[in-house]
Amino acid sequence: MIQIKRVDTESRFQVRRFVDLPYRLYAGHPQWVPPLRRDVAGTMNRGRHPFYERADAEFFVALRDGRVTGRIAALENRPFNSYHGTREADFYFFDCENDPESAAALFERVFEWARERKLERLVGPKGFSPLDGYGILVEGFEHRQLMMMMNYNHPYYVPLLEGLGFRKEVDFLSRFMVRKDFVLPERMRRIADRVSARGKLEVKSFRRKRDLIAWAPRIGAAYNRAFVHNWEYYPLSPRQIDFVVRNVMIVADHSLIKVITHGEEVAGFLFAFPDVSATLQRLRGRLSPVGIARLLLEMRRSRSVALNGAGILPEYQGRGGNALLYSEIERTVNGRAFEHAELTQVAETAIQMQRDLEQFGARVYKRHRVYARDI
Repeated sequence: MIQIKRVDTESRFQVRRFVDLPYRLYAGHPQWVPPLRRDVAGTMNRGRHPFYERADAEFFVALRDGRVTGRIAALENRPFNSYHGTREADFYFFDCENDPESAAALFERVFEWARERKLERLVGPKGFSPLDGYGILVEGFEHRQLMMMMNYNHPYYVPLLEGLGFRKEVDFLSRFMVRKDFVLPERMRRIADRVSARGKLEVKSFRRKRDLIAWAPRIGAAYNRAFVHNWEYYPLSPRQIDFVVRNVMIVADHSLIKVITHGEEVAGFLFAFPDVSATLQRLRGRLSPVGIARLLLEMRRSRSVALNGAGILPEYQGRGGNALLYSEIERTVNGRAFEHAELTQVAETAIQMQRDLEQFGARVYKRHRVYARDI
């Protein structure tokens, strides 16, 4: 018999039990990259995580004879619902054994939680911040997860969800680029060169990390304005912006972060990160001083780069900002002689960007699906 238990987030034992499940489900898996345990536990800390300022969440585990067989988080993102005029609940941190009974019991408890709040649909996986990956992996199981910027799951998650009546809401596509094939189309190169020559839009690079940190508030404000037309967008609070920017800065190589400026204003940005997935696998979710040293070493010698955050503010789109941004992507990939790059999780609804990336020879190699079901 399956029991569903609410996690008391003040209990270290219960939090640890929730955090630990995927480490057992994916033990020894060559493609899974374990998240840092402290990051997952930090997401459950209502007193510290900025999500809880304007939203709410609850955490549940499924137990069979005292053994944890599954887990899930239920979220009510009130700012998202207010912005989009919806009454949706979200789910995240869904992990489960290949056990339809456990999965059904977990989701039924989330449905109950959502109905109590008069919410009408359940959508997910959607997390607590823009740094959390979207969706269930439905294509690309043979490829290693890219750090913690996206989710990885066993193939059986798809029939578990679809067997419960969940249907596709939107797909997020990740594209793979080999350096020798990633060449900016000539027309776009001419536009980028013209924009640079005019001098109204300029690319700012950072020689030192402290210079990048000084620009962090402006970059954060621009991030909050760049994706207003995206499916997943909602306005972030000042604390949420600070949370995103601070977490980006922890893993940032300042030489790979670029800002497009219009005068002293941020018009766009490119966040690129050396891929340190292999080192994170060896750390097994725990970060010690030795682990930090290993990550810093891997950041310098990695031959793969993740492009996870590229945006132009709407008022600069159609004025050459996009061409300048793509030109910087090309320079970033070639400048450090990265052998390949991945542009992570672009929603299929971002039609123009999907077309642009197709022109560059960036092929889709992972697909994550956000599912939805009426409650």
